[in-house]
Amino acid sequence: MEIVDEDTHEPVACRIHLTNAIRKALKAPRLPFWHDHFVCDGTVSLKLPKGEYAFQVERGPEYLIVSGHFTMDDFSKDSKTVELKRFANMAKEGWWSGDLDVRRPAKDIELLMRAEDLHVVQLVAWPGGKALLAKVPLGKDPLVQFDGDRYYHLAAGNVDRPGGSLLVFNLDKPLELAAKDANYPPLSATVNAARELNEHSWIDAQQLYSWDLPVLVAQGQLDSVQLMSSNLRRKSAIDKEAPGKPRDPLLFPPPRGNGRWSEKIYFDLLNCGLHVVPTAGSGSGAVANPLGYNRMYAYVDGEFSYEKWWDAVRAGRVVVTNGPLIRPTVEGEPPGHVFRAPGGSEVELEVGLTMSTRDKVAYLEIIKNGELVQQVRLDDWAKAGGKLPLLKFNQSGWFVIRAVCDVPDTYRYAMTAPYYVEIGDSTTVMKPSAQFFLDWVRERAKQFDAEQLDIDDPDQRTELKKQYQQAETWWQKMVDRAQ
Repeated sequence: MEIVDEDTHEPVACRIHLTNAIRKALKAPRLPFWHDHFVCDGTVSLKLPKGEYAFQVERGPEYLIVSGHFTMDDFSKDSKTVELKRFANMAKEGWWSGDLDVRRPAKDIELLMRAEDLHVVQLVAWPGGKALLAKVPLGKDPLVQFDGDRYYHLAAGNVDRPGGSLLVFNLDKPLELAAKDANYPPLSATVNAARELNEHSWIDAQQLYSWDLPVLVAQGQLDSVQLMSSNLRRKSAIDKEAPGKPRDPLLFPPPRGNGRWSEKIYFDLLNCGLHVVPTAGSGSGAVANPLGYNRMYAYVDGEFSYEKWWDAVRAGRVVVTNGPLIRPTVEGEPPGHVFRAPGGSEVELEVGLTMSTRDKVAYLEIIKNGELVQQVRLDDWAKAGGKLPLLKFNQSGWFVIRAVCDVPDTYRYAMTAPYYVEIGDSTTVMKPSAQFFLDWVRERAKQFDAEQLDIDDPDQRTELKKQYQQAETWWQKMVDRAQ
């Protein structure tokens, strides 16, 4: 098989799902295989027994999927050229892709990134990930650049504790960590240790429903939250939050329930006047996802580099997706922008959107201050030339744009990072959202008081209890100033 770009006719790296007549996924010699697929650099030779075979070839979400089948007889030979058509070029428009949760062997990363057309990857190599680095040792500089505009970092880490799961990026070496089931030291101590190692370290909350999320937010410890995590998978979605704050399955039913619960928590953070950046990670290597299935695009104005990509993420110029490719522009601005106006003003915004998608998109939505305020049919959006209805604000708030696919077995969608509106000098805090987190902290504190956190040392218990008390005070003040 030879896989070529339809426009250039040059071989391109890609992902291949090859199955036999009983739908068993097949491997290719000496090529990286994971779960149900392998990747190649554009050419692959296969020795197959007699039978019927089906294949599906993909190269990230910016190329159309090509499917086909063939028959092998005894002693037969066959060759097939597959043309992949690019229908979107996000990087050409300034949107550069990244996956912040990768657990695949370092020796395969460059081929995997080319096969999925990814530009930034964080390899989660600690703790316990030394096997991933076996043939690519961690040097003085763990950041590797190749192909001119692709980067991967070999020293990302995962801090997984009863209170929550954090991803740590941009360190030069791993942190010394407590046992996975230890409640002490608190997650904040790990964050402080990361900051001491590198002031440019980045802390990402991997699961929004982690028990200690409100504590970390109150302490100002988080740089971002992984809105689109490895719970969302190519053909399924995880339907549990343990260990973490559970959802009501009647309000958030499967298969979208876990993802929508994470969104609800995220929207409540925004309703408290907090500017929080959303991220995405596939978890490939730990779960069945291919590299980059859940990915984020950061908008870089001008020349692209690893540092500028993180600057764009820090500014909130981000879209997360596991399907549709959306490029928003509101009054000419990317996500993360703050529209400011004097007190007493009304802000009216024209919302524009360019979208490309392989999956059928059920609808486009605008979510304002946590509430669905517009749901637009695709034909109406197209007739309006890619414009959505005008959006009006008479007090401070935020909004995001979301495109949801009509896929039955998982939650496939794309969403922008927030746009913010600030009218006058005050930030609007919504009392139900602030109360939601205050109640959450109190629920966690009750677990502590009931001695469910298994800490025997009295000094450690005093320190941990103080953190919960401080977080409760912080959220109480948020409730007191809320509307």
